[in-house]
Amino acid sequence: MSHIYETIILGGGPAGLSAALYAGRGKLDTLLIEKATYGGQVATTYEVDNYPGTDLGITGPELSDKMRKQAEHFNTKFIKEDIISVDFSDKIKKIVTNKGEHLAKTVIIATGAQPKMVGFKGEIELRGRGVSYCATCDADFYTDLPIAVIGGGDSALQEALYLTKFASKVTIIHRRQGFRAAQYLVDKTKANPKIEFLLDTVVEEAMEENGLLTGLKVKNVITEEVSDFVTDGVFVFVGYEPISEIFKGMVNMNAFGEIITDVYMKTDVPGVFAAGDIRETTIRQVITAAADGAVAAISCEKYLEEME
Repeated sequence: MSHIYETIILGGGPAGLSAALYAGRGKLDTLLIEKATYGGQVATTYEVDNYPGTDLGITGPELSDKMRKQAEHFNTKFIKEDIISVDFSDKIKKIVTNKGEHLAKTVIIATGAQPKMVGFKGEIELRGRGVSYCATCDADFYTDLPIAVIGGGDSALQEALYLTKFASKVTIIHRRQGFRAAQYLVDKTKANPKIEFLLDTVVEEAMEENGLLTGLKVKNVITEEVSDFVTDGVFVFVGYEPISEIFKGMVNMNAFGEIITDVYMKTDVPGVFAAGDIRETTIRQVITAAADGAVAAISCEKYLEEME
């Protein structure tokens, strides 16, 4: 008979690693499945200075490694496998991966979300080295420096306004004249003296020197003229995609594919919980994901106690 874990955690980002720590400390027989890099999005961040208790200058990979080792200390088992399908219809939940099948009494979904990328040349290579997807995480690194924001929706304009607290100048690059953002945000950004606009424009390539962003090659979509735009950083805000495709039809989601939970991280399926960026939330930070993971693990423990 296959081994039945008390809880299986799907995803090894901050939410999953925090859940692994709390589940392990709670003496739960725990398995964490991650297909790629432990740490999720934070593992791609060059520096993390907004997570309490960490050394200033700690890198995303360093923080991720510390979180994983801490959970391992409390006997959580870690495996690298790709999740193919899930079945939450029975009391015992089934997870099928590219290497086999795993069973558990409870499941914590912590597969996260990924920022949509624009697709310009050098975007991936310079992520965390001038290309950012999180103003709250990285704004302080650009104090008194000129930066750019790509996007035309609510989040792009909201983050551009936030970035003016730090940057010397913020240039919003948008492919059209009009914005998808609410009109009050459009009016507010246009009234801010530190914000400029580069409209009817797309970014084609990132320029770099010694592995750091120095500027962007931009193209006017009307004239097709290509020019160099000097900037110390670019923030991309064109939306997020929850990594939730395989859970569709299994748990309740909103129109964006985010899993809906209550404050205890419970989904609508008994024994199935969700934590971090995968769930419906207004803030996506390492600290909020870690908090979700802790709550989910404690909720799993209580659920298991009630099952006995």
